[in-house]
Amino acid sequence: MSHITERRQEERDRRRTEIVDAAEALSAEVGWDAVTMDQVARRGRLSRALVYVYFRDKGDLHLALVERSLESLRQRFEAAREGKPSGIDEVQAIGRAYFAFAREAPHHFDACARFQAHASPDGNLPPNEVACLVVGHRVHEVIVAALNRGVADGSVRPDIGDPYLTALSLWAFTHGVIQIAATKAGGMKHEGIAVETFVAHSFDLLVRSLRR
Repeated sequence: MSHITERRQEERDRRRTEIVDAAEALSAEVGWDAVTMDQVARRGRLSRALVYVYFRDKGDLHLALVERSLESLRQRFEAAREGKPSGIDEVQAIGRAYFAFAREAPHHFDACARFQAHASPDGNLPPNEVACLVVGHRVHEVIVAALNRGVADGSVRPDIGDPYLTALSLWAFTHGVIQIAATKAGGMKHEGIAVETFVAHSFDLLVRSLRR
């Protein structure tokens, strides 16, 4: 790659990052449904036409935000595993990290939730969606590594089956718990159940299903 070509690529990458930065800031402020491409252009101090050079529509831009959110989640999971004495402790720490992710970065959690609810089109997937799937796979690989360590050190039962399938199941369970905690807090309060108690009880059930 020539010096000029390299500089042009760096400029394209910088512009793309500025657009995603603007979209993320607006999503955190007003929610993704209220974000428009015009607002993104104004926030990034860019022309509307330039935004469409990088992203064909709002949905395509959202995929870039999803990729960033998933990478942030992967980093949180990796950090959560560090220094834990056993695989089951890593799994528990990852669960707590996911809950913290939803509370501390709700716009990132919302981006991930929207992506998981999104039906992929038939045929070839657009590049930004492929990028999301790649990062999503890496997120699940962190959970798989914790499970494999747990089976090896005896803290996780050896009959959990395929580790990747188990990781997907754990994600589905935890994701549902977090969403219910966010949307049904009022109903739980009416029943005399604190959200924190519900979450702790749910995670305890999950860990007990894995513990040897």
